[in-house]
Amino acid sequence: MTYRVCFVCTGNICRSPMAESVFRARIEEAGLDALVEVDSAGTGGWHEGDAADPRTVSVLEANGYTGVHAARQFQVSWFSRLDLVIALDEGHLKALRRLAPTAADADKIRLLRSYDPAAGDDLDVPDPYYGGMDGFEECLELVEAASPGLLAAVREKVEGQAA
Repeated sequence: MTYRVCFVCTGNICRSPMAESVFRARIEEAGLDALVEVDSAGTGGWHEGDAADPRTVSVLEANGYTGVHAARQFQVSWFSRLDLVIALDEGHLKALRRLAPTAADADKIRLLRSYDPAAGDDLDVPDPYYGGMDGFEECLELVEAASPGLLAAVREKVEGQAA
């Protein structure tokens, strides 16, 4: 059985495709790519069909990540097939919880930085869209810092399914 994870930000061209790319790499490194599916979406459809922001692509490529991306809007119907929905900030978390058709679906939603023990109370990944490259680099750092904790949580679920 495949475990499905979807990262969600606003337009699905900056933060969520970055998180998708980084986490997919972690899943592959862990040898879980046959058991875990990783994708991303946006709370809105403004950029639907667009590639990731060139600054996102540049930062990812400079750090050894690859991938092709087309933005899409998160759909309520996806809750039934997803195991974990990862919001990149509190606004996305609230929007997703409003969309969740059941309490069980709302329980699938988590903030990415909640998997980073060093994050403290600041669990938002800031939106780099209106800033310079340093914002995209910070975004990558925050995503990478949360990835080990998220990987451990997903590994536990996947191994629990196999048992």
